[in-house]
Amino acid sequence: MSRLQGVAGRDPRAGFRAERADGSTSVPQGLLKAARKSGQLNLSGRNLSEVPQCVWRINVDVPEEANQNLSFSAAERWWEQTDLTKLIISNNKLQALSDDLRLLPALTVLDIHDNQLTSLPSAIRELENLQKFNVSHNKLKMLPEEITNLKNLKGLYLQHNELMCLPEGFEQLSSLEDLDLSNNRLAAVPGSFSSLPNLKRLSLSSNQLKSLPAEMSRMKKLKHLDCNSNLLETIPPELAGMESLELLYLRRNKLRFLPEFPSCRLLKELHVGENQIEMLGAEHLKHLNSILVLDLRDNKLKSVPDEITLLQSLERLDLSNNDISSLPCSLGNLHLKFLALEGNPLRTIRREIINKGTQEVLKYLRSKIKEDGPGRSDCVPETTAMTLPSESRVNSHAIATLKLLDYSDKQTPLIPDEVFDAVKTNIVTSVNFSKNQLQEVPKRIVELKDMVSDVNLSFNKLSCVSLELCMLQKLTFLDLRNNFLNSLPEEMKSLIKLQTINLSFNRFKVLPEVLYDIPTLETVLISNNQVGSVNPQKMKMMDRLTTLDLQNNDLLQVPPELGNCVSLRTLLLDGNPFRIPRAAILMRGTAAVLEYLRDRIPS
Repeated sequence: MSRLQGVAGRDPRAGFRAERADGSTSVPQGLLKAARKSGQLNLSGRNLSEVPQCVWRINVDVPEEANQNLSFSAAERWWEQTDLTKLIISNNKLQALSDDLRLLPALTVLDIHDNQLTSLPSAIRELENLQKFNVSHNKLKMLPEEITNLKNLKGLYLQHNELMCLPEGFEQLSSLEDLDLSNNRLAAVPGSFSSLPNLKRLSLSSNQLKSLPAEMSRMKKLKHLDCNSNLLETIPPELAGMESLELLYLRRNKLRFLPEFPSCRLLKELHVGENQIEMLGAEHLKHLNSILVLDLRDNKLKSVPDEITLLQSLERLDLSNNDISSLPCSLGNLHLKFLALEGNPLRTIRREIINKGTQEVLKYLRSKIKEDGPGRSDCVPETTAMTLPSESRVNSHAIATLKLLDYSDKQTPLIPDEVFDAVKTNIVTSVNFSKNQLQEVPKRIVELKDMVSDVNLSFNKLSCVSLELCMLQKLTFLDLRNNFLNSLPEEMKSLIKLQTINLSFNRFKVLPEVLYDIPTLETVLISNNQVGSVNPQKMKMMDRLTTLDLQNNDLLQVPPELGNCVSLRTLLLDGNPFRIPRAAILMRGTAAVLEYLRDRIPS
């Protein structure tokens, strides 16, 4: 019996009933008929508990009206129907999707948001033309691996589900431009995300992330990154290399320091409100050439540096609910449209002026520049293109308020005594002598051994590390990148609190032996050297090591025993001459690389 004969005896009104005998809701024939012409079908908000078979089979079955001996005009010839390319079944009560989904291979848009789906069918892999997939506001706990087959997918919206992890091979979604994973239960982001070459917008807000993988720095097209409402305590320094980034949201985390963004020249909005940031320094601001919005509200800032005036494009500055007692008068020279100051113990500006709004505050600050001149710490001369605030001889303001001894970017071969003399009885926790011509570590740095925790000696001409530096027993962060170092002294093992060391762009041929003897190390950055080997047995003893960057070195082989370093969360090996692991393995991220190496350990 043919399909036409089989349906000849049906009631011709059946297609227009609201309810089927089995209780599932049907679809009006008029809608199906229109969908065959347009290629689009919208069934949102119809109280559907399942998708009717006639929807999945819309391009397979002969239309109902063709079986009713109706005459067709030339414009209504059903056999010339358009394949369904857009299906919207959002805001229903769907708990599952059928494998019959595969009968709609021409779909480019599938929108099933706001349902009760707990899983997706493996047949999803058949939708190879899909470009936009919205499955937000459901109850998904995991995604099928088959989703990685959607090579043409540009927009994937998974927000407001219950996802705890992502499937292997997620990086195969090579066309993806927009990915929303907000409001899930993700505790980690796979390093393989870095292999999504076309991603422009990524939302990870409202998850349980404690860290971000350094590999994300490879996402050279990413413009919008939202990590609001997580548990982030630090941001990997590598993220500073995301040169296309325009919008960065880090609100409601646990950040204590503002990251530096030397390569983010296009950054227009930086939102770091509701964190625990205590210090805002010149180094945090000097690269933000394009910044329009800077949100620092609800932190623990005690002061604003004079270098705020470098942000000549700034339009909105939110400093509300901090511990700021005074403002630099030079702030008045900015062309701000909005300045929020409420909730600070300001002593230098009367409340009635603040209540009058942004323009009155700026006008007042400008008037104080003229009245007081350069004599006061909170009133500095107008910044011009010729004289930057950081060019003053010694920044006493930074010492007193930021606990920062800064003598950077002077191209000097020696740090003058007056720099150390300026410390006086102040507490200094950070030292920045970067971008000079230093050939040795200043000997007087030892005077700060009981208080300094952060030392930046990058971009100098150091060929050795002095014993004075090894005496800074409170040191937690040491930046020695871009020097001429090829070894480190054994005495460095006395740095018993060191957590991060940056040795990139030096001349090391092996991983310095002393690093294995510093058990507190969490991050070792030694990219762009000539390192030819590492000792996996000794590295396994570094049980706090979470990040190891060995990119662009001379490793001819990766020892399989490195797979036993289970504490590693980020292992970067690109740019080395070894053949194994292959690039495809590296692209899958650190966990996959370590597992691959473990599998190769001789039994």
